[in-house]
Amino acid sequence: MNPQLSKLVSQLTESETIAMIRKSNELRAEGIDVISMSLGEPDFPTPQHIKDVAKRAIDNNISHYAPVAGFPELREAIVNKFQNENSLTYQSEDIMVSNGAKHTITNILMAILNPGDEVILPAPYWVSYREMVKLAGGINRVVKAGIEQEFKITPQQLENSITNRTKILILNSPSNPSGAVYSKQELTALAKIIERHPNLFVISDEVYEHIMYEGVHFSLAQIDDIKTRVIVVNSVSKSYAMTGWRIGYMAGPPWLVKACTNLQGQVTSGANSIAQMAAIAALTGSDDDTVKMRNIFRARRDRLIEGFKSISGLKVMNPQGAFYLFPDVSTLFNRKFNDRLIRNSEDLSWYLLEEAHVATVPGSAFGSPECIRLSYATSDKNIEIAMRRIISKIK
Repeated sequence: MNPQLSKLVSQLTESETIAMIRKSNELRAEGIDVISMSLGEPDFPTPQHIKDVAKRAIDNNISHYAPVAGFPELREAIVNKFQNENSLTYQSEDIMVSNGAKHTITNILMAILNPGDEVILPAPYWVSYREMVKLAGGINRVVKAGIEQEFKITPQQLENSITNRTKILILNSPSNPSGAVYSKQELTALAKIIERHPNLFVISDEVYEHIMYEGVHFSLAQIDDIKTRVIVVNSVSKSYAMTGWRIGYMAGPPWLVKACTNLQGQVTSGANSIAQMAAIAALTGSDDDTVKMRNIFRARRDRLIEGFKSISGLKVMNPQGAFYLFPDVSTLFNRKFNDRLIRNSEDLSWYLLEEAHVATVPGSAFGSPECIRLSYATSDKNIEIAMRRIISKIK
């Protein structure tokens, strides 16, 4: 590490997902056909009606600085989205728009945390949460939830993890990387614990809300007793195949929205003006494309599960949402394949990349070293070829 770098930046680690993508690209440059199941983004184009609105915005010269908290029209569209889809009542001053949900969460953490404050991370967790907390000066307190409990923490685990330094719980449902979804009953039970700790805030990351295969999405913010301490984070990236447009948003108490607006105003200013207009079209237009994508993801999920269940000894949970499979592959550890010793999930992911030419992400990146993550946001053909390659290398 370069000694000229700050201690803050030096403690950050590279995203394992990005590392896998970089190595995959290096192999492709050598002429090797690599199938990527590491990247978490829809492989569909942004719906045409959204692109058309963006084109008109360019022609209409909507190209100047946007308000830091977002265009009033977009914030109002978000208010209506919460009311119509989640039965949640907010005002425009409760809403803020940022450069993607990742930026939104970083804003919240930096606005709330003081050095040494603790953040509860149920594991498996999205890889970037851990580093965001470090950036904000917080301390990660990881609470493990394995496949035997469907990757969801219990109320007792939550209670046991809270200390006098605990400030935030980050809850992601549907989950990246596991695809787990907390039911209304499960969230209500967690809410009873949260209610007893008035200094505890919750960041409810709901970016996969529209990619659910069973049941109806329920937000922790729908529980009135704790709503004022729940900050809902969402985006247009996953639901509308708009990852590159970089629009995320939050709903929370006005004092926090104001603080995050002040912070963002000094760091990035408002989100891209054209992307904001596109986001309005996404939130107010037809959801037909979203439904089509979800149905395709469901079929891909089923195909991938079938393939992994054919591998003896692996534990596979049926994901209820998102577009990831997160099998427990620990029975493969300390075994040799093609004279190569697989000691852990990192070894397995690199083995699959270098020998099967399939890119996955080791579960250690998500706090669950017994697993690997595979994204099925890729074509049916790629899934079929990838499964044949994987099975040929580990059966």
